Parts: sequence; structure tokens; C-alpha cells
Amino acid sequence: MPFDTIIRGGTIATAADTFACDIAIRDGRIVALGHDLGAAETIIDARDRLVLPGGIDSHVHFAQPSGDGIVMADGFATGTRSAAFGGNTTVLPFCLQQKGQTLREALRNYHAQADGECHVDVAFHLIVTDPTDQVLGQELPALVQDGYTSLKVFMTYEGMALSDRELLETMAVARETGAVLMVHAENFDAIRFLTDRLERAGNTAPRFHATSRPIPVEREATHRAISLSELVDVPIMIVHVSNRGAMEEIRRAQQRGLNVMGETCPQYLVLTEKDLDQLNMEGSKYVCSPPPRDVDSQKACWEGLQQNVFSVFSSDHCPFRYDDPHGKLAPKGRTSFRWVPNGIPGVATRLPILFSEGVVKGRIDLNAFVALTATNHAKIYGLYPRKGTIAVGSDADIALWDPKRKVTIRHDLVHDGSDYTPYEGLEVTGWPVLTMVRGRVVVDDGVLVGAKGHGTYLQRTRPPARPDSAQR
Repeated sequence: MPFDTIIRGGTIATAADTFACDIAIRDGRIVALGHDLGAAETIIDARDRLVLPGGIDSHVHFAQPSGDGIVMADGFATGTRSAAFGGNTTVLPFCLQQKGQTLREALRNYHAQADGECHVDVAFHLIVTDPTDQVLGQELPALVQDGYTSLKVFMTYEGMALSDRELLETMAVARETGAVLMVHAENFDAIRFLTDRLERAGNTAPRFHATSRPIPVEREATHRAISLSELVDVPIMIVHVSNRGAMEEIRRAQQRGLNVMGETCPQYLVLTEKDLDQLNMEGSKYVCSPPPRDVDSQKACWEGLQQNVFSVFSSDHCPFRYDDPHGKLAPKGRTSFRWVPNGIPGVATRLPILFSEGVVKGRIDLNAFVALTATNHAKIYGLYPRKGTIAVGSDADIALWDPKRKVTIRHDLVHDGSDYTPYEGLEVTGWPVLTMVRGRVVVDDGVLVGAKGHGTYLQRTRPPARPDSAQR
């Protein structure tokens, strides 16, 4: 019986190996690897191309409630479309539980927004903001059993920050159920203290966002999150690490044998706090938390990637329009950085930035790139080996790359719902030229060819009890 598709003549890279062979696909899965595989309805010529597992971005925000009068720029249709243009085949956005809301109610609403809208596959993390006895004792264990096997907690933000006791109680449930716990580590009281002082002094421009969240704010919270997780003996993922102090806290924990993982993002490799210091409100385009830091912090984040302190590289795509009263130019945001919508877009640019700055410039090798952008995400979050690799039996989630194509990043290349990219003008070498989700081509040479709705929701398994299977 002929195959549906054969990808012929490319160089395949996984987290472990790089080799030349063809890929045969049938019914959305990889069914053979080798040479002279025979006939297929479709032949894709991959000569002079890298054939990589489709990217998995395990830290994106779509259609998330963002405060009074503020509207996130991407729902599932535009967010997953942008992901596909960036060589991604799976994304994991966050389902936010608002205060007084049950987790199941939040999930029903989130599924309703995603159903029939996605260009790539999706799975949901749960954000726990109201850890009541019912949530921790009944809802959360049942939902983990149902395949919602990761959750996120915040140590900052009004209405979202958990107390240390609430963190411990939530960590205990994660340990009992085998869920992965993600932590946004910034000290809420310190941020409020610094913000109040800055505002009293009249320092309200966007650049003071970075001043209000200095490195010690993140370093202290990272240390505290690790200490609390040690008390409970639960694996944790410290997300969007931006600086040396926080990175070294994670490294020390790992050296002591603790189950602590780390994540960093493109903004901490190529942006700095100077990007926030621009005329008028232009600096608000770069307002995110933690904020971009300095050149030494960039070097530290590269060390974290090179030395396997960080297991994953994600975008933290959190998009708002700039020239929009419901986005970065919200009326309250003009009065103080405190009210500027917090987050930047980046799901489409994550992979090209790491490929160009990492692989092309010799900071990491191609196999590490695959591990950091696909394989480790799948292993940690319960999707492996269905996702995150090129192997017989895995989903045919594949990105073809032109490793020599030079591209200047512009907003019109990313196809999201925002009206800018913080990486405008950045020159990169290497670009995804074809994205395939479960055997179906979604983006081909800069053109959307897949239909909305092909992407599906993924029920996940519990990851290994310890994250040793990730490439660290």
C-alpha cells in the first residue's frame, strides 16, 4: 500500500542524532524511515533542507483575561497560525482560573474558545489562583487524572499571587498526583514596594517597569520557590528565567540533586532593559515580566542553555496590540508603567532566533536545539514519544528548515494578532519553510495552506516521576 507522503532527501536531526534518510507518513504518523521507500501520493523534496521535529512551545498565552478594558491580541486562531509560521506544531497555552471560579468552569470556557479554531495541536496548563479546599482536594486531582498534567502558580500579580502556605498546599497536590508544577518567580511585595516609591518620585515611564522588578526580586523568589519545593519534594519548573542570579539558584539546586528545572526565552537573549527606554510610549512594546536585563544576564542565559541548567526554551508569547486603547496604549497605562499590559509576542520568532543566535553562531549544536525546542517539552509535559521526535510511530509533526536563508524579522512575517514584533529588524540566518502537523502541511514557504480546525486538543500522560529523561 503506498504511503500518503514521503519526505525525501533531507537531513534529519533529533535530540540525539543527525542522519540522512527519507520519512514515510501514513494516517498522520511516521511509519518508516530509510531509503528507497517506494511510492507515495505526495513527495516532498527536502534536499538542502533540515528535517526537524516540529517545535513545541510550552509557554504561550492565548485568549487570556487580562484586566478591565484590556484585550489579548491573540485567540486560538491567530495564535496557532503564528505558531505554525514559526515552525511549531504543538503549543501549550494556559487556562487561567479567576478568583471564585472552579477549574472545570475555566476549562469549559477555554475549550469552547479553542474548539475548531486551531492550526496546530494544543494542550492546556492550568493556572491555579484560588486554591480552595475543593480545588485542591477534588478538582485538581481529578483533572490531572483526566490528562491536565501540568499547572502553574504565580508569586506575583494582584489576584494571582499565592502565599507561601498556598504554594506549599498546591505543591503537595502536585506531588501526590504526579503533575508538573511551573512557577513564575518574582517577589510581589518587593515589586509593590518599589513601584510605589517610583510613582511617588514621578518615575512612571515604561522604562521604570524594569527598575521596579530588578534581579534580586527574581533571584529571591526563585530561591524561595526552590526551598518550598524541597520541603514538599516535588519537581518544579522555574519559568522565563532572565538573569545570572536566578539561573545560579537553579544550578545549585540541581547540583544538590533537587528536581528543579529551568526555562528561558528569546527576550532574555537578544533584548535588554535599554529597549524599554524609548520616546513616549514606544518602550511599552518591550514591557514583560521578568523584564529584559543586561548583557551579562544574556551571557548567563546562554550558559544556562549550554550547561543544561535550562531544559526548555519557550517564547512566553503574551501578545497585546501596541497602537490600541485595549492594548499597550491603554489610558491607564499612559499614566504609569504599573498599568501597561504586561507581555510581548514571540511564538513565531522563538525558533529562528535560537537557531540563528545559537546553532549558526556555534553556541549550541543542532541536537541541543531540537532538545530545547521540542523533545524536552514533550518529555516533561507528558507528550513524548507521540510528539517531539522523528521516529516510527510518532506523529508526523515536522518542520523543514532552510538553514542558510537570511531573513530580517518584520511583523508581516509572523501572522499573529498583534500589530508589532519586539524583534523588528533583527537579522537571522535559518528559517522554517514548511510546517506539517500530523502529516498535513499547514504552512508552505510563507503561505498558509492548512485549514483552521486541523489542530486538535491533546490529552497528556503523566510525565516520569523525575525529569531525568529530559536532555539536561
